[in-house]
Amino acid sequence: MRVAVVENMKNTGLGALATALDEAGAEIEWFRVWQDGILPRDVAGHDALVVLGGEQSALDDETHPYLPELARLARHFGDAGKAVLGICLGSQILARAYGADNHLGTACEFGWHRIGVTAEGRADPLLSALGGEFTIFEWHADTFALPEGAVRLAASPVAANQAFRIGRAVYGTQFHFEADRAVVEQWKAEFPETIARIAPGWLENHAELAARHGVAADAAGLAIARAWVSLIEPAEIGILSEASA
Repeated sequence: MRVAVVENMKNTGLGALATALDEAGAEIEWFRVWQDGILPRDVAGHDALVVLGGEQSALDDETHPYLPELARLARHFGDAGKAVLGICLGSQILARAYGADNHLGTACEFGWHRIGVTAEGRADPLLSALGGEFTIFEWHADTFALPEGAVRLAASPVAANQAFRIGRAVYGTQFHFEADRAVVEQWKAEFPETIARIAPGWLENHAELAARHGVAADAAGLAIARAWVSLIEPAEIGILSEASA
């Protein structure tokens, strides 16, 4: 299977998602739009699309002019029945792609938090293994309205739309399930000034917090990653399905 990964910000780690994709033997093609603005030409060359996080908002077209085309591309992947995954900023771009509003600066969360799973989420392939709630890493200030036709899968007191699904396999997660302890450690090293500003005291307490929450969050993140990867349908499967229809 071939998976297109759109990196909106330099050195964004795949973490748990990398593990799940490697287990499935996936071929990853990176599109580093922060560097050159180049996106996949169309949906034909890949079986799935991943849109990662970033410091910009989903509406920053003036400074990131590729954003409208990325939203259209994500919608085209979804309309073609292919698996799509938007993480944090990626989920906000997905919401935009499906006609929902983004709300900037209204939902600040950072660090490991508990997320509640909705009744629909407990029955959904992405989150069904996690029970009624789970711990996962958050880093965002923006949120979004639920797109029309989307199913809300998870929520928190700060952001009601923590995860959603559209159609068979288009998923947005506001939380960073891919951010295992190694990724969080990398972020801690790369962005200490930003973290100190938005979460005073977190850097000093990181070791204790990681020890308390890291194991459970890593397990939940890997379960989510494996669940989404299992929904990717390689092109050969799609061709066989059409032939037998």
